[in-house]
Parts: sequence; C-alpha cells; structure tokens
Amino acid sequence: MNSFTKQQIQDYNRDGYLLVPEFCSRKETDTLYRVAIEDEAMRTNAMDLNDQSGKKTRLSLWFKPGNDVFGYLTRSRKMVQSVAALLDGDSPVCHFHSKLMQKEPKVGGAWEWHQDYGYWYKNQFMFPDQLLSVMVALTPATKENGCLQVIKGSHKLGRVNHGFAGEQVGADQVMVDNALKTMELVYCELQPGDALFFHSNLLHRSAANLSDKPRWSIISCFNSQSNLAYNETSTAWKEPIEQVPDEAILEWEAASLSEADFLKKENDPALKNTGWEADVQVRKDG
Repeated sequence: MNSFTKQQIQDYNRDGYLLVPEFCSRKETDTLYRVAIEDEAMRTNAMDLNDQSGKKTRLSLWFKPGNDVFGYLTRSRKMVQSVAALLDGDSPVCHFHSKLMQKEPKVGGAWEWHQDYGYWYKNQFMFPDQLLSVMVALTPATKENGCLQVIKGSHKLGRVNHGFAGEQVGADQVMVDNALKTMELVYCELQPGDALFFHSNLLHRSAANLSDKPRWSIISCFNSQSNLAYNETSTAWKEPIEQVPDEAILEWEAASLSEADFLKKENDPALKNTGWEADVQVRKDG
C-alpha cells in the first residue's frame, strides 16, 4: 500500500473520515490483540474514565512510539505514508500519542459527542487540519457493542466549544443537535484490522457496550511537525517518526510496553477545568 488514491483523499476532505478495510492483516491484528491482553504494562497503566452514567471506559495512553508491536504499527511505512497523504501540508509526520481503548462487555462506558481537537485545543495545538487519528479495530466494532458514530462532514464546522461530561470532555449539545439536523449520522462498524482515519474536528461518539462481546481498538494520533503545541510537555508530537518496514509488525523482535512513556490521568491538560467549560451545555441524559 503506497498511500491513498486521489478519490480517497477527496472523500476524507469532504467527509472528515475514511474507512480502510483490512488495513492490518489478520495475523497482524491477532498479534496486536494478544499483546494488548497479555502485556503487564498495558494493564498497570490503564486509566478508568467515567461517563455520565458512571460506566467506565479503560484506556492506556502513551506518547513516544517504541520498539514494541504497537510502535511498529504506528511507525510502519503504510501508516506513516497514509497519514502523510491526509494531513494538511508537507511537514514530516509526528506521533502525538496512541491509546488502547478497552470497552468490556456490559460495563464499557460511552463516549459523549466530542471532537479530538476539543481536547487538544487545551494542549494549544495551532492547526486542527494538521492533526488526525487512526483507529484500528482489534475486535469487531458493531452497533451492539458501541462502535464509533460520526457526523459526516462535521469537521467543517470548525472547533465547537466543549464542557465536561462525567470525567470526559463533551461538545456543546446545541451545536451537536444542529449538526445532526444538518448532516448524516454514520455508524462506523469495523472488522478486526479495519482502520478508520478521521479529522481532529470530526464530531464523534460511541455508546456504552451493553453486549456480551468486548470492543477493543488502538487509536494513534498524528501531528505535522509544523503544528506547534504550546501547552504540551511530551515531545513526540514534534519528532518525525522513524519509519520501519511493514513487516516489522510480524517479523521483528518486539520489546515490552514497559518502556513506554504512559500518561497519568492527573497530568492530562484536557481533563483540567479552565472555567469556561461551565458555560457549555453537554447532554445530561447519558
């Protein structure tokens, strides 16, 4: 895979997202999922974030992509070249952070409507067109287990004000409701190995996992080196990715994630109250 076609890039720019089936092979996905389950560092560094109903979503978040299997995925040629084709400008691609999302059966919480840039605005990144996320499904993502929902084309709204929804940050519900009247709601159902590329201003959410099946995914967030962040203490966001060949995911010896620089919940600027969140109406019905 050498990148995207002209049509795929146009689709991403129009819709704010692009779904790529079988971005990772079955063998690659099985390896990633096995490590996600078995790696002790992934478990011990997981954070619980409560939604408004009190249900929990567990996530482990780290910054610098290393020589572990997830680092090989985010540093792979197919990933870096694909991201480069979609980010605005031609600066080198940097890795902001990756997170393992763990929505367990029956107890996995919801994510309220938000834009990633609603969080990253607090990190004071300057240019939202130079930030995007890539979700790779490790297990099936369906309507039943709370797959990602997006509002097609909503990245063109620009940044929407955000307030707190439980321990999460949620978009102004008035604007969300207006967007839902105007644009199409899409359920992004994914099979293991499918990848969803999406713009930092795309409005998205996911429902609680009330099914009897887990929903696990890896989400890697990328930044152009030209996009400065003035309130971010990590440094990966400004360091060009050291690419590795795609076969590294399966063929190279992989280190443990114990070497990763995991985020501590208390150090996340997006979860700190700046005062203006109180003026934002976020849905209160869960």
